[in-house]
Amino acid sequence: MLWFHPALQVIATMFGIYAGYLGMERFLSQHLHKRTQFLWNRHVFVGRFAILLWMAGMAGGLTIARWKWDVNFVTGIHYKNAFNMLPLMIVGAASGIYMDKRKAKRTILPLLHGVCNLLVLGMAIYQIKTGWQVIKDFVL
Repeated sequence: MLWFHPALQVIATMFGIYAGYLGMERFLSQHLHKRTQFLWNRHVFVGRFAILLWMAGMAGGLTIARWKWDVNFVTGIHYKNAFNMLPLMIVGAASGIYMDKRKAKRTILPLLHGVCNLLVLGMAIYQIKTGWQVIKDFVL
């Protein structure tokens, strides 16, 4: 059961990387005028799934820590980084949902959306490093 959280988060990060790749295609076409194909529906599905898994993993990590160790917030930078990711995930998800529901030509909102989600992705990759340290300190 203890390995469910890290496995879920690695899977979420892989989906996040793919969503970021798809989003980069959009950025290249809109801002650098490169001819690319943007798979809108796939980007929306994969991005929503990644953020949902990250949020579920955050709740799962808190739950597993409480269940296994009877305490939360002892993993140092790992839990702090997760809580820093949360507002960025909310902004990224909300802006993505808004743009998907109300399609229009935009410049600023897609950039905000992309920057928030790119930061989340970078932080999620960093979480793998800090999570490995948590595993070494508390599990192995």
